[in-house]
Amino acid sequence: SGGNMDIFNKVKEKHNYDIAKEKGVYPYFHKLYSGQDVVVNMEGHRTIMLGSNNYLGLTNHPKVKEAAIKAIEKYGTGCSGSRFLNGTLDLHLKLEEELAQFLNKERVMTFSTGFQSNLGIISAIVGRNDYVICDKENHASIYDGCKLSYGKMLRYNHDDMEDLERKLQAVPKESGALIVTDGVFSMSGDIANLPVIVDLAKKYGARVMVDDAHGLGVIGKGGRGTASYYGLEDEVDIYMGTFSKSLASLGGYMAASKDVVEYVKHTSRPYIFSASITPASVASANAALDILKAEPERVENLNNISAYMRQKLKEKNIDIIESKTPIIPIYTYQDDKTFIACKLLLERGVYVNPVVSPATPVGQSLLRTSYTANHTKEIIDEAADKIAEALDIVKN
Repeated sequence: SGGNMDIFNKVKEKHNYDIAKEKGVYPYFHKLYSGQDVVVNMEGHRTIMLGSNNYLGLTNHPKVKEAAIKAIEKYGTGCSGSRFLNGTLDLHLKLEEELAQFLNKERVMTFSTGFQSNLGIISAIVGRNDYVICDKENHASIYDGCKLSYGKMLRYNHDDMEDLERKLQAVPKESGALIVTDGVFSMSGDIANLPVIVDLAKKYGARVMVDDAHGLGVIGKGGRGTASYYGLEDEVDIYMGTFSKSLASLGGYMAASKDVVEYVKHTSRPYIFSASITPASVASANAALDILKAEPERVENLNNISAYMRQKLKEKNIDIIESKTPIIPIYTYQDDKTFIACKLLLERGVYVNPVVSPATPVGQSLLRTSYTANHTKEIIDEAADKIAEALDIVKN
């Protein structure tokens, strides 16, 4: 028959995920019968959760749940429109004001998800003759924000400041440049070299944006993130972050100067053409922020328990990526070993995240583990033993 090739041909081919399913080691979409916590009910079994971004352990906090319930009672379940038009609640403005104060920035604007925040900020700021310069290990949402902009993207090797300088030198004098980096890198858990990035930005007249999705509530003074960690709050022009991790909700934000926020609010398509964050999500993020402010010791607990786990894994001679954050990646090296290790661990009641190529270079596959302020030493001991057991089986 005439006509085009069927666009659905690609969906009928055999994919990696089909092969993993056939082998019984498919590691995705496991069913949860409970909320995010230190121990969850996954696929009907007690499972220690080492794969969540619930860093401060607030997703089940009574005050956070109560705030969400009260918001639904007062405002209903949705806003039925964009922030631009009928969808701005006093709740949105309160959260933006309190977050701006907490982060020591003039203004904050919120987006409906963290992913959307990167799409909305980068595509609004980086115009047709501008350049956006990215660390190669930046989050997917940063890359998609670059694609949505009309500017040119240059990528520098991960944490390679000489390469960053070469990229800055390549930007034409008449073009603007925005350097975008994760604050805490989501896979490796390492922290961006902000002091050098900021110096290079000054030298070449570029601006700096930090994605603090995994930094807020995790590092910095009282959990204020990566810029605070280095004492560079005034030197970073834009912070982006999310409510879906430390702040136990859903949504995202940009913190910047008044002028930048006003500009993005009036030009960002993902912002203007999206419904605003639901009342329950705004209220729960705000309640979580209140708890973070009132209980900075949560950040300390989080870092102590993470350090305890790092020590445990080292004692067992397990290969990890060294970091100073609650993200501890464990090397499994091969994709198939990663999937088998995940399956063995789940059978033993431990959930971890598989990270395989192309998310990592070939031969550097990982089990990404992450910790929360609520993990106890007993649970960590149990999990570390089971990880050692599973990795022994995989090796042999």
